Amino acid sequence: MTVCVEQSVPVEPQVVEEKNHSNTNELVLDGGFVEPSNEATGGFDAPEVNAFGHTFRDYDAESERKKQVEEFYRLNHINQTYEFVQKMREEYKKLDKLEMSIWECCELLNEVVDESDPDLDEPQIEHLLQSAEAIRKDYPNEDWLHLTALIHDLGKVLLLPRFGELPQWAVVGDTHPLGCAFDESIVHHKYFKENPDINNPIYQTKNGIYEEGCGLENVTISWGHDDYMYLVAKENGTTLPPAALFIIRYHSFYPMHSSGAYKHLMNDEDVENLKWVNIFNKYDLYSKSKSRVDIEKVKPYYLSLIKKKSSDGKGWYEKRSWPIERLFIPSLILQSRLLCSTVRTMKVIFSKF
Repeated sequence: MTVCVEQSVPVEPQVVEEKNHSNTNELVLDGGFVEPSNEATGGFDAPEVNAFGHTFRDYDAESERKKQVEEFYRLNHINQTYEFVQKMREEYKKLDKLEMSIWECCELLNEVVDESDPDLDEPQIEHLLQSAEAIRKDYPNEDWLHLTALIHDLGKVLLLPRFGELPQWAVVGDTHPLGCAFDESIVHHKYFKENPDINNPIYQTKNGIYEEGCGLENVTISWGHDDYMYLVAKENGTTLPPAALFIIRYHSFYPMHSSGAYKHLMNDEDVENLKWVNIFNKYDLYSKSKSRVDIEKVKPYYLSLIKKKSSDGKGWYEKRSWPIERLFIPSLILQSRLLCSTVRTMKVIFSKF
């Protein structure tokens, strides 16, 4: 089997300067990042309420989804252990599940609804395009950020049978470190009392098994779509800039980027990349709505991003091969049962920036 990887010259993210934003109406964030003043430019404005009429990420609001979301986090907090995450990373970094194009993968998300999300119950492809289109309005020249938004949740295909059909608690929801104390800011923290890791005294200390300032790259984060998509990009030698990979890997790490927890484990590179996560988070969270994106209208633009050539106009391809003969479902998920089934060959094209 062959995986075709389209590569181009990597572009480091720069301070954003948008032609459609006047200097008098731009807000400069720490580190020189420019956040557009949407009132003056007609860009994306974050709504005050979600699709259900509640404030965003309100886990106490009475709604039809409240019990479902809480049950999700109960299972997540009980089952996400340090050992579990290590086994998942080892298994899924093999990239031996399936092959397909990026857009084909996007379309698969029509079959996925995130049970952990209190703000939206639409198919996930809607969320990808809502996020990407909102960013595109405010940062029209940062096409690497548009593509990052398009692919940031593709790891949710882990919920589908052909990728192992992992349970929701092992794919979606907020993420957090394992191997150190569970911070109080984590949603539905009370359910950690049933997590087996609670019995390891080292895991209950602030630093746990880590050293202060060790860098998030060296910290084990709960398993899910974020880490899986990061592994897919990394193992395929992506040339997306480091900020893009950081966004993909940590966009669900709300205890860090929303509550300021675990920053003692971050290094200088993490601190710099966190600024991009904070920018991205606005569009990831507040673009969720019942307003549908015209997929066929925007599809050509995103296909052009996927196929984009290098800055010198000379696109080139690198070919690699992996033995993709079976769909392997980890025994850990199916109570020690090992199931294998043959899958048809599909082509994967990972485009590079």
